[in-house]
Amino acid sequence: MSTGVAELLPPPSGGGGLEFLDAGGDVARSPLQLFWRRFRQDRVALASLAFIVFLIVIALAAPLVVGILGLPGPNVQNLNLTDAFGSPLGPSLAHPFGVDPLGEDVMSRVIYGTRVSLEVGIIGTLISTVIGVTVGTLAGFYRGAIDMVLSRTMDVVLSLPLLLFGLGLAAACSVRGCLKGLIEPGLGTIIFIIAFANWPYVARIVRGLVLSLREREFIEAARALGASDARIMFREILPNLTAPIIVYASLLVPMNILFEAGLSYLGVGVRPPTASWGQMLAAATPIFNTAWWYMVFPGAALLLTVLAFNLLGDGLQDALNPRTAR
Repeated sequence: MSTGVAELLPPPSGGGGLEFLDAGGDVARSPLQLFWRRFRQDRVALASLAFIVFLIVIALAAPLVVGILGLPGPNVQNLNLTDAFGSPLGPSLAHPFGVDPLGEDVMSRVIYGTRVSLEVGIIGTLISTVIGVTVGTLAGFYRGAIDMVLSRTMDVVLSLPLLLFGLGLAAACSVRGCLKGLIEPGLGTIIFIIAFANWPYVARIVRGLVLSLREREFIEAARALGASDARIMFREILPNLTAPIIVYASLLVPMNILFEAGLSYLGVGVRPPTASWGQMLAAATPIFNTAWWYMVFPGAALLLTVLAFNLLGDGLQDALNPRTAR
């Protein structure tokens, strides 16, 4: 019978330590165990995670996957795969997703396009998150003049029209790069634009959380024990920001993937012959009536990828919410 206090349980056979019963008679769990228990109950989030892992494997092993499927490389052109009027041939056993007007295999290019989208989405998000967390933590912890300078910097960056900024910078750096070669054409430029544009959003969220946390009792206790500012920030505050940072970063990834696809669609993103879903959609627009497959398959890949990351972000948000019922 539960007495309303924690009861000790003997360790399971082969294990060490003690387990505890809470007032309801359930075994007490660590935050990681609680997260996994909530997350695995969300079948949509689990399916999204499995799909994202599948995409990552496809991206990393793109040459192997293309070879196993017996497809030509993404840049192999074969004008014999067009009809008498120069229109590309549709899906077949040899080319499941059909070919484009140059005779390039669409499935092979979609597979290689996964690399570009995940690189831009994940690397761009990682860089912007690191910058945003650093700036937001400093602004929220020190306040005063430091907070004012950093917050006004965020406001300036946020006031820039993102799409026009991306178009201008990508066009200017698309040939020889910018800043003496520091920003290279192609993926380097896109990742720089994404990191530059997104870090203020992360910084604002982190700043608000740090402003609240720095007034909590455990921070005052750390100060009373003589902990340095760096120790308080890295050992006390940042661990409490892990959940919101993970959730927000998971929602930034699909936004960045769409942004790269948009720039490539407008002709200032990833340049040929590198395969990109946005670039393929742009090339397919004029011939959609006669070659529907050239737009449908890259579009479906983009849609499913963005949807999977959004659903995973929602699942993570629910699982990391401490108010979620066990």
